[in-house]
Amino acid sequence: MPLTLRPPRPGKTPNYEIRGTYLGVAVERSAGTPDKKIAQRQLRAIKRSIERGEFEQEALVASAEPTFLSGAVAYLKAGGEGKYLGPILEMTGAHALRDCLLREIDQIKINNAAATLYPKATPQTLNRQFYTPVSAVLKHVGVEGRIKRPKGWRGKRAKSWLEPEQAFALLPAASAVDQEFGLLCTTLLYTGMRISEALRAKLRHLDLDRAALYLPETKNGEARTVYLPPVVVSAFRAMPPRGSRPTNATSARPLARGEPGRSRIDAGVRFLERQPDTKLFRFHQGGHLRKLLATAMSNAGLSFPPRQRGFHLFCHTYGTWMVRFGKLDNFGLTRTGRWKDPRSAEVYVHTQLNAEARLAARLPTPQSRGKSGEGHRQRS
Repeated sequence: MPLTLRPPRPGKTPNYEIRGTYLGVAVERSAGTPDKKIAQRQLRAIKRSIERGEFEQEALVASAEPTFLSGAVAYLKAGGEGKYLGPILEMTGAHALRDCLLREIDQIKINNAAATLYPKATPQTLNRQFYTPVSAVLKHVGVEGRIKRPKGWRGKRAKSWLEPEQAFALLPAASAVDQEFGLLCTTLLYTGMRISEALRAKLRHLDLDRAALYLPETKNGEARTVYLPPVVVSAFRAMPPRGSRPTNATSARPLARGEPGRSRIDAGVRFLERQPDTKLFRFHQGGHLRKLLATAMSNAGLSFPPRQRGFHLFCHTYGTWMVRFGKLDNFGLTRTGRWKDPRSAEVYVHTQLNAEARLAARLPTPQSRGKSGEGHRQRS
């Protein structure tokens, strides 16, 4: 095929591409411009370069220069996580990283590309879906230098947690809504598991004799075994079989459209004697499960800020209680396996009053005036 211009392809590239063969030399490269006249000039320049015998040497030098795309391919072939790389590699335009030489990628290019690809994303989303995968690719290919994350990417450091009396009101309220839901909340509270981890667990992962629950997949990307305190083991052993939902045959009235009418899976089977590969809990993550939690919290008389009253409240409570009652520091929390980085667990240490802060009790008050060794001393 002779050397020709291929026009821009929407969704692929906004620029012309130069493709074909001239004097036996194959060419396939972007013209780097959507302007046809400029692209034609580049095509003619390539022809002249080929006629002088210079183009092959130029192509050899260019091919030796790795791009972000070639780095990403190497990263993926080595088993890297590609979940969020697709949109980055498919991005086109002036700020796209795909065809950038690795040596030319700096903080400004990264910031511009992130703002272009995700213009309305929160700092946390930007970090998760852009800065983290880009950093992983660059580190894999040996590009030195630390990438600065967007301001606020760690989120707000403020946390809410349940005080013991609040937790002991919530758990019975959750069981009253649904007994299996109460067991789920108890498990989350005393293990610190994420809701997604608990809902992925299978019955075969549970070993009550060892007081353990194996999690083959966690957010940290590593499998871990969770310790089940006695209160959780007892709750599992006491869990009754699932009941059947009402049907038209058993209900006192015909069921209205949309009402539950299908028998629950394993209804009537002892909870711990179900098939090993069945889900440990029957729930799915979504609006219905969140509504169950909201109902239980309302019935228990609890209220928390909108972004702090989800299932992660149990994780924060576990971390806070392990510091307060278990006397762990952030490194001790990391060794439980629930957190991977001591910096992530440090916030729970800050929820406790330290010995130095308690020295404020020694400060003078109006009632302490005149007492020996207390209050202000009159200067002479």
